[in-house]
Amino acid sequence: MAQEKMKALQLRRLKETIRTVFEKVPFYRESFKKHHVIPDDIQSLEDISRLPFTVKKDLRDHYPFGLFAVQQKDIIRIHASSGTSGKPTVAGYTRRDIDNWAEAAARAIAAAGGKPGEVLHNAYGYGLFTGGLGLHYGSEKLGMATVPVSGGNTERQIMLIEDFKPTIITGTPSYILNIIDKMEIMGKNPKETSLKYGIFGAEPWSEEMRKELEARLDIKAVDIYGLSEVMGPGVAVECHEIQDGLHIMDDLFYVEVIDPETLEPVPDGQIGELVFTSLTKEAMPVIRYRTGDIASITRETCGCGRTTTKMSRIKGRIDDMLIIRGVNVFPSEIENVLLQVEELQPHYQLALSKKGRLDEVALNVEIHPSIYGEIEQNLNHDSILQLKGRISHLLKSKCLVSINVNVLEPGSIPRSEGKAVRVVDLRKKELSDGPVVQ
Repeated sequence: MAQEKMKALQLRRLKETIRTVFEKVPFYRESFKKHHVIPDDIQSLEDISRLPFTVKKDLRDHYPFGLFAVQQKDIIRIHASSGTSGKPTVAGYTRRDIDNWAEAAARAIAAAGGKPGEVLHNAYGYGLFTGGLGLHYGSEKLGMATVPVSGGNTERQIMLIEDFKPTIITGTPSYILNIIDKMEIMGKNPKETSLKYGIFGAEPWSEEMRKELEARLDIKAVDIYGLSEVMGPGVAVECHEIQDGLHIMDDLFYVEVIDPETLEPVPDGQIGELVFTSLTKEAMPVIRYRTGDIASITRETCGCGRTTTKMSRIKGRIDDMLIIRGVNVFPSEIENVLLQVEELQPHYQLALSKKGRLDEVALNVEIHPSIYGEIEQNLNHDSILQLKGRISHLLKSKCLVSINVNVLEPGSIPRSEGKAVRVVDLRKKELSDGPVVQ
């Protein structure tokens, strides 16, 4: 669709959504009044900046159904995101919402390489988490035979991949790595499967992680984005043709990028916090929802021919950013460095601890089994010290941070069947990270 035509569609749907929440959701009506704005004030897409933001606390304060814009009889599904503390954030869906979500997810799978008549292996978790069911309905909408295997039971997953011959696999990148590792342990070659494409998301992952997954599975790996507060997976996706930025479903969502400190919009191409407004949601529309995700957007036509707004891959989350001796760094930036070190497994954790009044950060990495075997056989622990020194040097030169590095035995870092835990806070609880090699 031509961008001017898309803007006209967005404006019409935005006006309808604003009027709906003003009339049917007391929270938004009161919030608009506090900011001295009424629906008739929104006459252009730029006018959206006059509206107040919605934040996760607003959803929790109105738990469970306080932000719904329809009656209970019109709700056909409820999802909830797992909160780190307190109540989860709840999302409701009407039948039309589910149909729109399936349409968006189907487009996403097609952009990633999916075709009707082929098989999709869905290793996202099912349940209150939106990942599994979101991709499931999209896959069926596209006309693919959908294998709802969910996460876990890795050996069974491998058997189904071998027997059902899927062309696409979906899941968190950390769990797909777990599947690859298990294949190799079982003496199987991951490159010899029927898989051609992977759709991975639900956690930030780096370009180096993409290279790792593509090389070991012999596939094209694309990033997918979504969050339950806005819809679920399918808000945006990379195309398999270009793999450079995610196409946003502009007819369903309006996106902004703001400076998280000043809350002012930033120019296209500049990194900031993603803000989404839903344009077609009936059950629970959200207005200027601050996602906490850090990215940028561009509005140039992609090389694949799609004209939608594109967002960069997620750099990290505002609450995931670490400040190490005055330097801001995201776990994904550290991951990008670690995956360039051949002696390491693609698994790591950052451990936060307290030394006196100061916070300290330790990086736990896992040595590759073949390297570990050579070291143990030759009792050459000096090579571990050299490896630690090289990792520290790379982190200092690439990320500008100095971190204490612990090299662990193979298998020491917990494997994920869903979202990987990249940061553990030992200031709050004691966790075991496995035996330290050196």
